[in-house]
Amino acid sequence: MRTTIDMSDGLIRAAKARAAEHGESLKELVNRALAHELGLPSGPKRKTGRVALPLIARDAAPAVLVTNDDIAAALEAEDIERYSSS
Repeated sequence: MRTTIDMSDGLIRAAKARAAEHGESLKELVNRALAHELGLPSGPKRKTGRVALPLIARDAAPAVLVTNDDIAAALEAEDIERYSSS
C-alpha cells in the first residue's frame, strides 16, 4: 500500500543514511522500524551480498603469518623458475 508521510529533512537524511549502511532501501527501513515500534514481526531480512567489517576480529590471531622475507623468497623462486628455462 502506498502512503505519503511528511518528515523533516534531517530525519529523512538520517533514515536514508541508515538504510544505505544496512544495504536496504528506505522502504525496507521504514517497514522494519514501524514493525519494531508496533511489536510486529518485520519478516525475514534479505541478504544483500555485503559483508560487515571487520572480517577478522581484532583479538583473533592471524591464520597465516607471512613476512617480507617470505614474500621476497617466493618472488625470487618464481623468477628463477620462470627465467632459468629460457
